Amino acid sequence: MDSILDSVKDKIAGGAIHEHFDNALIDDINAVLIDLRQIGIGPEDGFSITGNSETWADFLGEDKAMQESVATLVALKVRLIFDPPASGAITETINKQIDRLEWRLNVNYEIGV
Repeated sequence: MDSILDSVKDKIAGGAIHEHFDNALIDDINAVLIDLRQIGIGPEDGFSITGNSETWADFLGEDKAMQESVATLVALKVRLIFDPPASGAITETINKQIDRLEWRLNVNYEIGV
């Protein structure tokens, strides 16, 4: 899979986010990675990105299903931070997706899947 930064940019805006915003996105992504660590996802000693060289495999290993779920969750949370929707209904829908993904990932962690 692509780098964490590039895949988040792609999921947020089809990759059309200019490189000038990378530092802001990196900060937002790292904040979300901390949230994930708190629910048991990612390396025990933490993980952060500094650019587009870090990949989902670096963060999660080779589990493709986990990579896709986590990539989607990270992109949704970063979108709410970086470019929140104007519509409250869309924000609510995104928050429901986030809650569902976090719950599933946490359950998988707790049962060792």
